[in-house]
Amino acid sequence: MKKQILLSTPHMGHLELELVKEAFATNWIAPVGPHVDAFEQEFCQLTGTSHAAAVSSGTAAIHLALQLIGVSRGDEVFCSTLTFAATANPITYLGAKPVFVDSDRTSWNMNPDLLQDALEYRAKIGKLPKAVLLVHLYGQSADIEPILKVCNQYDIPLIEDAAEALGATYKGRSPGTFGLMGIYSFNGNKIITTSGGGMLVSDNEQLVAKARFLATQARDPAPHYQHSEIGYNYRLSNVLAGIGRGQLQVLSERVAARRRNFEIYASALSKLPGIEFMPEADFGTSTRWLTCLTIDPNVFGSSREQVRMTLAQQQIESRPVWKPLHLQPVFSECECIGGEVAENLFAHGLCLPSGSNLTDEELERVIRAVMSIYDKTKQKQVVFFN
Repeated sequence: MKKQILLSTPHMGHLELELVKEAFATNWIAPVGPHVDAFEQEFCQLTGTSHAAAVSSGTAAIHLALQLIGVSRGDEVFCSTLTFAATANPITYLGAKPVFVDSDRTSWNMNPDLLQDALEYRAKIGKLPKAVLLVHLYGQSADIEPILKVCNQYDIPLIEDAAEALGATYKGRSPGTFGLMGIYSFNGNKIITTSGGGMLVSDNEQLVAKARFLATQARDPAPHYQHSEIGYNYRLSNVLAGIGRGQLQVLSERVAARRRNFEIYASALSKLPGIEFMPEADFGTSTRWLTCLTIDPNVFGSSREQVRMTLAQQQIESRPVWKPLHLQPVFSECECIGGEVAENLFAHGLCLPSGSNLTDEELERVIRAVMSIYDKTKQKQVVFFN
C-alpha cells in the first residue's frame, strides 16, 4: 500500500515545540498569556497592520467583525461566492442574509465590475448592503483597490477574509490590511497553523479592543463576574499562540515551498492539452497555498471528477475547488449576482496536493499519475478511431 499524499498538511519546525514547552514551564495554559500578546504584536509587524486580536478561528474573527460594524437581523452582506462556507456562515449567525457576488477570471476572486454595478443599482433603490465581505482565494489577493473605492463611495465597510492568503501581496502590501478589518485563519491546512486559531486585524484600535472584550465572554471590568453584553469564548489559547509564533518565523519559507510546488506542477503539466492553472494576477504575488488547475474534458479526455477519483485510487488526495455558496443547499434562497464564472471553475477546477512539506518524490508521483490519466485517454482514442 502506497503512503497517502494529502492535500495540505501541517508543517512543524523545532521552534514551535520550544515555545509550547515554555508555556507549560510557566503554567500559562489558559486562553490568555504572554504568547498571545507576543503573537499579536509579531503578526502586526509581519502584515503591517496596527492592531490584532488572536481568536479561536477565522470564523470567530469574521463573526466578531460583522458584529462590530452592527450587522443584525434583516441586513444584507455582499460576499464572494467562490469560497468555503465559513466565510458566509457568520452572516447568518447574526440573522442577516448573504448576497453572493461572482468571480472574475483574472484572480478567481470577487469581480470588481459586478460589485460596482450592483452597488450602483442598490443605491438607486435605497437598498445598500451593511457590509462587503471580500475573500482572497487560494493564496491570491483579490483586486482590492477598485473594490475598496466603490465601498468607500457608498460608505460601506469592507471586511477582508484573508484566511487563505497570509504571506501574499497586493501592490506590495498584505491582503487583509486594506479594509476596515481583516481576518486570517491558522487552521491545520493553512500555510501556517496553530492547530486551530484565527486573527482579527485593524488599524482601528477601538474595534480590536472591543473584539478582545467580546471574545473573552464580554466580562466587564469588575472584581466579580459582571456582564453587560453577550460575549463569546473566542480567545486563543496561550499554548496555541506559542505554536503560531514559531510558525510566523518560517512563513517566508513556507510560501517559497508552495510556490515551488506550483512551478514544478506547471512545468510538467501545462503542456497537457486541456489543463490550465489558476492565473497569478499582475497586481500581486500569490502564495500558491493550493495549486489549482482547470480541466477541459473535451480536450483533456477526462473530467475533473474522473481525474480526482483516479488519483484517489492511487492514494493521492485532490479536491474540487470550492463549490460556490449560491449552489449550496443551505444558501439556496440567497441572491447571487452573476455566478457563471464560479460555477464553471467549480465544474472544472481541481486542487492538487500542495503542502510545504511535500517531497520531490511525492510531487513526481502526482505528476506521473496525472500524465498517466491523459496517456490512457489518448490510447483509448487511438483504439477507438482505428
